Amino acid sequence: MKRIITLAFMVLVAYLMPQKAEACTGITLHTSNGEPVTARTIEWAGSDLESRYSIVPRGYRQSSFLPDGTKRGKEFVAKYGYVGLAVQQAEFVTEGVNEAGLAAGLFYFPDYGEYESFDESKREATVSDLQLVSYILGECKTIDEVKEAVGKVHVVAIDPRGSTVHWRFTEESGRQVVLEIIGRKPVFYENELGVLTNSPSFDWHLTNLNNFVNLATGPVKQNKIGDLQLSAFGGGSGLHGIPGDMTPPSRFIRAAFFQATAPKLDCAEKTVTQAFHILNNFDIPTGIQFGAGQEVPDIPSATQWTVATDLKHHRIYYRTMHNATIRCFDLNNIDFGKVKFQSYPLDKEKSQPIEMMTDF
Repeated sequence: MKRIITLAFMVLVAYLMPQKAEACTGITLHTSNGEPVTARTIEWAGSDLESRYSIVPRGYRQSSFLPDGTKRGKEFVAKYGYVGLAVQQAEFVTEGVNEAGLAAGLFYFPDYGEYESFDESKREATVSDLQLVSYILGECKTIDEVKEAVGKVHVVAIDPRGSTVHWRFTEESGRQVVLEIIGRKPVFYENELGVLTNSPSFDWHLTNLNNFVNLATGPVKQNKIGDLQLSAFGGGSGLHGIPGDMTPPSRFIRAAFFQATAPKLDCAEKTVTQAFHILNNFDIPTGIQFGAGQEVPDIPSATQWTVATDLKHHRIYYRTMHNATIRCFDLNNIDFGKVKFQSYPLDKEKSQPIEMMTDF
Protein backbone atom coordinates (compact mmCIF):
# COMPACT_ATOMS: atom_id res chain seq x y z
CA MET A 1 0.00 0.00 0.00
CA LYS A 2 1.19 3.50 -0.80
CA ARG A 3 2.87 5.26 2.10
CA ILE A 4 0.91 8.29 3.27
CA ILE A 5 3.78 10.62 4.16
CA THR A 6 3.10 14.34 3.88
CA LEU A 7 4.99 17.45 4.88
CA ALA A 8 2.44 17.96 7.64
CA PHE A 9 3.07 14.44 8.90
CA MET A 10 6.82 15.04 8.99
CA VAL A 11 6.37 18.30 10.90
CA LEU A 12 4.07 16.52 13.32
CA VAL A 13 6.73 13.88 13.97
CA ALA A 14 9.22 16.68 14.61
CA TYR A 15 6.78 18.07 17.18
CA LEU A 16 7.10 14.83 19.10
CA MET A 17 10.89 14.81 19.11
CA PRO A 18 12.17 15.47 22.65
CA GLN A 19 14.51 18.34 21.74
CA LYS A 20 11.72 20.21 19.95
CA ALA A 21 8.47 19.50 21.77
CA GLU A 22 7.14 21.86 24.31
CA ALA A 23 4.59 22.17 27.09
CA CYS A 24 0.90 21.78 27.85
CA THR A 25 -0.97 22.97 30.92
CA GLY A 26 -4.47 21.80 31.78
CA ILE A 27 -6.88 22.95 34.49
CA THR A 28 -10.47 22.18 35.48
CA LEU A 29 -12.90 24.68 36.99
CA HIS A 30 -16.47 24.29 38.26
CA THR A 31 -19.33 26.74 38.44
CA SER A 32 -21.15 27.33 41.72
CA ASN A 33 -23.65 24.73 40.46
CA GLY A 34 -20.88 22.17 39.93
CA GLU A 35 -20.79 22.39 36.12
CA PRO A 36 -17.29 21.42 34.88
CA VAL A 37 -15.15 23.45 32.50
CA THR A 38 -11.86 22.02 31.30
CA ALA A 39 -9.16 24.21 29.74
CA ARG A 40 -5.64 23.79 28.46
CA THR A 41 -2.80 25.27 26.43
CA ILE A 42 -0.68 23.69 23.72
CA GLU A 43 2.87 24.82 23.07
CA TRP A 44 5.41 24.36 20.28
CA ALA A 45 8.21 26.86 19.71
CA GLY A 46 9.63 25.30 16.55
CA SER A 47 7.18 26.70 13.98
CA ASP A 48 3.52 27.39 13.34
CA LEU A 49 1.67 24.10 13.87
CA GLU A 50 -0.92 25.14 11.27
CA SER A 51 -3.64 23.99 13.66
CA ARG A 52 -7.14 23.21 12.41
CA TYR A 53 -10.58 22.41 13.69
CA SER A 54 -12.36 19.28 12.55
CA ILE A 55 -16.12 18.70 12.65
CA VAL A 56 -16.74 14.96 12.59
CA PRO A 57 -20.27 13.62 11.96
CA ARG A 58 -21.80 10.42 13.27
CA GLY A 59 -20.92 7.51 11.03
CA TYR A 60 -17.63 9.02 9.86
CA ARG A 61 -15.12 6.26 9.19
CA GLN A 62 -11.39 6.65 9.58
CA SER A 63 -8.42 4.35 9.99
CA SER A 64 -5.29 4.73 12.03
CA PHE A 65 -1.86 5.61 10.78
CA LEU A 66 0.84 3.11 11.67
CA PRO A 67 4.58 3.51 12.31
CA ASP A 68 5.36 2.56 8.70
CA GLY A 69 3.51 5.68 7.53
CA THR A 70 0.57 3.81 6.06
CA LYS A 71 -3.05 4.26 7.03
CA ARG A 72 -3.85 0.60 7.63
CA GLY A 73 -4.46 0.27 11.35
CA LYS A 74 -7.76 0.01 13.17
CA GLU A 75 -10.80 1.33 11.34
CA PHE A 76 -13.27 3.11 13.60
CA VAL A 77 -16.65 4.64 12.95
CA ALA A 78 -17.93 7.58 15.00
CA LYS A 79 -20.93 6.67 17.14
CA TYR A 80 -20.96 10.27 18.41
CA GLY A 81 -20.25 13.44 16.46
CA TYR A 82 -17.57 15.73 17.80
CA VAL A 83 -15.56 18.89 17.28
CA GLY A 84 -11.82 18.68 17.71
CA LEU A 85 -8.79 20.94 17.43
CA ALA A 86 -6.05 19.22 15.45
CA VAL A 87 -2.39 19.90 14.73
CA GLN A 88 -1.10 19.78 11.16
CA GLN A 89 -3.63 17.24 9.86
CA ALA A 90 -7.35 16.81 10.41
CA GLU A 91 -6.82 13.30 11.81
CA PHE A 92 -4.52 14.42 14.64
CA VAL A 93 -7.09 15.80 17.08
CA THR A 94 -5.32 17.06 20.18
CA GLU A 95 -8.34 18.33 22.11
CA GLY A 96 -12.06 17.98 21.55
CA VAL A 97 -15.54 17.34 22.88
CA ASN A 98 -18.33 15.13 21.56
CA GLU A 99 -22.10 15.57 21.49
CA ALA A 100 -22.43 13.34 24.58
CA GLY A 101 -20.38 15.78 26.67
CA LEU A 102 -17.12 13.80 26.80
CA ALA A 103 -13.91 15.83 26.45
CA ALA A 104 -10.54 14.34 25.54
CA GLY A 105 -7.05 15.70 25.01
CA LEU A 106 -3.45 14.58 24.69
CA PHE A 107 -0.47 16.13 26.48
CA TYR A 108 3.25 15.72 25.80
CA PHE A 109 4.80 13.07 28.10
CA PRO A 110 8.50 12.44 27.28
CA ASP A 111 10.77 9.81 28.84
CA TYR A 112 8.24 8.32 31.28
CA GLY A 113 5.80 6.51 29.01
CA GLU A 114 6.33 3.29 27.09
CA TYR A 115 3.88 2.04 24.48
CA GLU A 116 3.56 -1.42 23.06
CA SER A 117 5.74 -2.22 20.07
CA PHE A 118 3.83 -2.50 16.83
CA ASP A 119 2.73 -6.10 16.18
CA GLU A 120 1.71 -6.85 12.61
CA SER A 121 -0.68 -9.56 13.81
CA LYS A 122 -2.60 -6.92 15.82
CA ARG A 123 -2.78 -4.37 13.01
CA GLU A 124 -6.59 -4.24 12.91
CA ALA A 125 -6.76 -3.37 16.61
CA THR A 126 -3.91 -0.86 16.58
CA VAL A 127 -4.40 2.90 17.06
CA SER A 128 -1.67 5.52 16.81
CA ASP A 129 -1.11 7.69 19.87
CA LEU A 130 -2.05 10.82 17.94
CA GLN A 131 -5.43 9.38 16.94
CA LEU A 132 -6.56 7.98 20.28
CA VAL A 133 -8.47 11.20 21.02
CA SER A 134 -10.43 10.84 17.77
CA TYR A 135 -11.18 7.19 18.49
CA ILE A 136 -12.41 7.91 22.02
CA LEU A 137 -14.51 10.96 21.11
CA GLY A 138 -16.30 8.99 18.43
CA GLU A 139 -16.80 5.93 20.61
CA CYS A 140 -17.45 6.94 24.22
CA LYS A 141 -19.83 8.86 26.46
CA THR A 142 -18.47 8.06 29.94
CA ILE A 143 -15.16 7.37 31.65
CA ASP A 144 -16.13 3.72 32.14
CA GLU A 145 -16.65 3.45 28.39
CA VAL A 146 -13.26 5.11 27.83
CA LYS A 147 -11.55 2.46 29.94
CA GLU A 148 -13.36 -0.29 28.08
CA ALA A 149 -12.47 1.20 24.68
CA VAL A 150 -8.79 1.62 25.56
CA GLY A 151 -8.71 -2.01 26.70
CA LYS A 152 -9.78 -3.13 23.23
CA VAL A 153 -6.94 -1.51 21.30
CA HIS A 154 -3.17 -1.45 21.12
CA VAL A 155 -1.75 2.08 21.23
CA VAL A 156 1.54 2.56 19.40
CA ALA A 157 3.74 5.51 18.53
CA ILE A 158 3.01 7.09 15.19
CA ASP A 159 6.80 7.30 14.89
CA PRO A 160 9.11 5.31 17.22
CA ARG A 161 11.57 8.23 17.30
CA GLY A 162 9.01 10.51 18.90
CA SER A 163 8.00 11.11 22.48
CA THR A 164 5.14 9.41 24.22
CA VAL A 165 2.05 11.38 25.23
CA HIS A 166 -0.56 10.98 27.96
CA TRP A 167 -4.25 11.82 27.90
CA ARG A 168 -6.98 13.51 29.92
CA PHE A 169 -10.63 12.44 29.65
CA THR A 170 -13.56 14.21 31.32
CA GLU A 171 -17.21 13.18 31.20
CA GLU A 172 -20.20 15.50 31.51
CA SER A 173 -20.62 14.66 35.21
CA GLY A 174 -17.18 16.13 35.87
CA ARG A 175 -15.41 12.85 36.54
CA GLN A 176 -11.93 13.01 35.05
CA VAL A 177 -9.13 10.50 34.51
CA VAL A 178 -5.57 10.65 33.23
CA LEU A 179 -4.29 7.82 31.05
CA GLU A 180 -0.60 7.01 30.90
CA ILE A 181 0.87 4.00 29.13
CA ILE A 182 3.76 2.88 31.32
CA GLY A 183 5.65 -0.36 30.90
CA ARG A 184 3.48 -1.00 27.81
CA LYS A 185 0.33 -1.13 29.91
CA PRO A 186 -2.43 1.49 30.28
CA VAL A 187 -2.62 3.08 33.73
CA PHE A 188 -5.63 5.22 34.66
CA TYR A 189 -5.56 7.77 37.48
CA GLU A 190 -8.69 9.40 38.87
CA ASN A 191 -7.95 13.11 38.57
CA GLU A 192 -9.97 14.77 41.30
CA LEU A 193 -7.60 17.73 41.26
CA GLY A 194 -8.23 18.42 37.56
CA VAL A 195 -4.70 19.63 36.71
CA LEU A 196 -2.36 18.07 34.15
CA THR A 197 0.97 19.11 32.66
CA ASN A 198 3.74 16.88 31.33
CA SER A 199 6.45 14.61 32.73
CA PRO A 200 7.01 13.05 35.23
CA SER A 201 4.02 10.77 35.80
CA PHE A 202 0.76 12.13 37.19
CA ASP A 203 1.13 10.41 40.58
CA TRP A 204 4.57 12.00 41.00
CA HIS A 205 3.08 15.46 40.51
CA LEU A 206 0.47 14.79 43.20
CA THR A 207 3.19 13.74 45.62
CA ASN A 208 5.27 16.80 44.73
CA LEU A 209 2.41 19.08 45.83
CA ASN A 210 3.36 18.20 49.41
CA ASN A 211 6.57 20.18 48.98
CA PHE A 212 4.43 23.34 48.89
CA VAL A 213 2.24 22.71 51.93
CA ASN A 214 3.33 26.10 53.31
CA LEU A 215 1.72 28.11 50.49
CA ALA A 216 -1.57 29.88 51.13
CA THR A 217 -3.67 32.65 49.64
CA GLY A 218 -3.95 36.11 51.08
CA PRO A 219 -1.33 38.27 52.83
CA VAL A 220 1.39 37.09 55.15
CA LYS A 221 1.12 38.49 58.68
CA GLN A 222 3.67 41.02 59.83
CA ASN A 223 6.71 39.68 61.61
CA LYS A 224 9.62 41.06 63.58
CA ILE A 225 13.30 40.30 63.59
CA GLY A 226 14.48 41.85 66.83
CA ASP A 227 13.22 45.43 66.67
CA LEU A 228 12.90 45.38 62.88
CA GLN A 229 9.31 45.21 61.63
CA LEU A 230 8.79 43.10 58.49
CA SER A 231 5.73 43.31 56.28
CA ALA A 232 4.72 41.98 52.88
CA PHE A 233 5.35 44.11 49.81
CA GLY A 234 2.01 43.30 48.17
CA GLY A 235 -1.07 41.14 47.94
CA GLY A 236 -0.86 37.39 47.53
CA SER A 237 2.27 37.22 49.64
CA GLY A 238 1.09 33.90 51.04
CA LEU A 239 2.12 32.36 47.72
CA HIS A 240 5.65 33.72 48.00
CA GLY A 241 7.98 30.94 46.87
CA ILE A 242 5.60 29.38 44.36
CA PRO A 243 7.78 28.19 41.45
CA GLY A 244 7.73 30.51 38.46
CA ASP A 245 9.68 28.63 35.79
CA MET A 246 8.19 26.82 32.81
CA THR A 247 9.05 23.23 33.71
CA PRO A 248 6.11 20.80 34.00
CA PRO A 249 6.46 20.34 37.79
CA SER A 250 6.45 24.10 38.36
CA ARG A 251 3.51 24.69 36.03
CA PHE A 252 1.60 21.90 37.77
CA ILE A 253 2.07 23.61 41.15
CA ARG A 254 1.02 27.02 39.86
CA ALA A 255 -1.98 25.59 38.02
CA ALA A 256 -3.10 23.69 41.11
CA PHE A 257 -2.99 26.78 43.35
CA PHE A 258 -4.49 29.20 40.80
CA GLN A 259 -7.28 26.76 40.04
CA ALA A 260 -8.03 25.93 43.67
CA THR A 261 -8.23 29.58 44.71
CA ALA A 262 -10.40 30.75 41.81
CA PRO A 263 -13.87 31.81 42.99
CA LYS A 264 -16.75 29.69 41.74
CA LEU A 265 -18.88 31.71 39.34
CA ASP A 266 -22.59 31.37 38.68
CA CYS A 267 -22.51 30.24 35.04
CA ALA A 268 -20.36 28.25 32.65
CA GLU A 269 -19.71 31.12 30.23
CA LYS A 270 -18.20 33.26 32.99
CA THR A 271 -16.17 30.25 34.11
CA VAL A 272 -14.84 29.76 30.59
CA THR A 273 -13.62 33.37 30.57
CA GLN A 274 -12.10 32.81 33.99
CA ALA A 275 -10.22 29.77 32.66
CA PHE A 276 -8.71 31.80 29.83
CA HIS A 277 -7.55 34.43 32.32
CA ILE A 278 -5.92 31.81 34.54
CA LEU A 279 -4.15 30.23 31.58
CA ASN A 280 -2.73 33.63 30.60
CA ASN A 281 -0.22 32.88 33.34
CA PHE A 282 1.09 29.91 31.35
CA ASP A 283 1.72 31.57 27.99
CA ILE A 284 5.30 30.80 27.01
CA PRO A 285 7.28 33.47 25.11
CA THR A 286 8.99 31.94 22.09
CA GLY A 287 12.41 33.35 22.89
CA ILE A 288 12.96 31.52 26.17
CA GLN A 289 12.93 28.18 24.34
CA PHE A 290 16.17 28.96 22.53
CA GLY A 291 19.71 29.56 23.70
CA ALA A 292 22.03 32.40 22.79
CA GLY A 293 22.89 32.38 19.10
CA GLN A 294 20.03 30.09 18.09
CA GLU A 295 17.58 31.29 15.47
CA VAL A 296 14.16 32.07 16.93
CA PRO A 297 11.19 31.25 14.65
CA ASP A 298 8.98 34.10 13.52
CA ILE A 299 5.86 33.20 15.52
CA PRO A 300 4.09 35.34 18.16
CA SER A 301 4.26 32.82 21.00
CA ALA A 302 5.25 29.29 21.88
CA THR A 303 1.70 28.91 23.20
CA GLN A 304 -0.02 28.18 19.90
CA TRP A 305 -3.57 28.01 21.20
CA THR A 306 -5.67 27.83 24.32
CA VAL A 307 -8.99 26.01 24.56
CA ALA A 308 -11.79 25.78 27.14
CA THR A 309 -14.67 23.28 27.09
CA ASP A 310 -18.07 23.63 28.73
CA LEU A 311 -19.08 19.98 29.12
CA LYS A 312 -22.59 20.57 30.44
CA HIS A 313 -23.63 22.78 27.53
CA HIS A 314 -21.46 21.05 24.93
CA ARG A 315 -19.47 24.08 23.87
CA ILE A 316 -15.78 24.38 22.99
CA TYR A 317 -13.99 27.75 22.90
CA TYR A 318 -10.54 28.64 21.60
CA ARG A 319 -8.12 31.47 20.89
CA THR A 320 -4.76 31.35 19.14
CA MET A 321 -1.35 32.98 19.18
CA HIS A 322 -2.41 34.93 16.08
CA ASN A 323 -5.80 36.10 17.33
CA ALA A 324 -6.75 36.39 21.00
CA THR A 325 -10.45 36.75 20.17
CA ILE A 326 -12.31 33.86 21.81
CA ARG A 327 -14.29 31.79 19.30
CA CYS A 328 -16.88 29.13 20.11
CA PHE A 329 -18.45 26.01 18.64
CA ASP A 330 -21.85 25.20 20.13
CA LEU A 331 -22.36 21.51 19.40
CA ASN A 332 -26.08 21.90 20.02
CA ASN A 333 -26.27 23.87 16.77
CA ILE A 334 -24.61 21.12 14.73
CA ASP A 335 -26.74 18.28 13.34
CA PHE A 336 -24.17 15.50 13.50
CA GLY A 337 -26.51 13.22 11.59
CA LYS A 338 -26.46 15.50 8.55
CA VAL A 339 -23.32 17.63 8.70
CA LYS A 340 -20.45 16.64 6.44
CA PHE A 341 -16.93 16.08 7.69
CA GLN A 342 -14.97 19.31 7.46
CA SER A 343 -11.65 20.69 8.63
CA TYR A 344 -10.39 24.27 8.38
CA PRO A 345 -7.57 26.38 9.87
CA LEU A 346 -8.23 27.85 13.31
CA ASP A 347 -7.44 31.30 11.91
CA LYS A 348 -8.88 32.60 8.65
CA GLU A 349 -6.32 35.37 8.87
CA LYS A 350 -3.19 35.19 10.99
CA SER A 351 -3.43 38.64 12.47
CA GLN A 352 -4.65 40.11 15.72
CA PRO A 353 -7.66 42.44 15.22
CA ILE A 354 -7.04 45.83 16.80
CA GLU A 355 -9.91 48.20 17.47
CA MET A 356 -8.98 51.82 16.93
CA MET A 357 -10.69 54.16 19.36
CA THR A 358 -12.25 57.12 17.55
CA ASP A 359 -15.20 58.17 19.72
CA PHE A 360 -13.57 61.07 21.57
